[in-house]
Amino acid sequence: MPADMPPFANRFRTTHPEIWQAFSDLAGVCHESGPLDEKSRRLVKVALCVGAAVEGGAHSAARNARTAGVTQEELDHVAILAITTLGFPAAMRALAWLTDASGKRP
Repeated sequence: MPADMPPFANRFRTTHPEIWQAFSDLAGVCHESGPLDEKSRRLVKVALCVGAAVEGGAHSAARNARTAGVTQEELDHVAILAITTLGFPAAMRALAWLTDASGKRP
């Protein structure tokens, strides 16, 4: 189990391995199927999670983005960009989630 995988996700992975594998395969194909570079794809995934208000996804997307070289400042910018589209409270929620995922909460 990856260190950052929540226990409930790991339980699903072990109790439904065929579904988990199919989902993982689909995710990989989607990730590699277009012209965006790795860093851009990771930033888009963060933004999608922020827009959909998916906290666990935002944490995961932020961790994956950091692995791809995205800085905390770039993640913060994604949250700031959300202010005019999603509203200030949603952007602050996103900023908190993306900071949580860094493990360096002020």
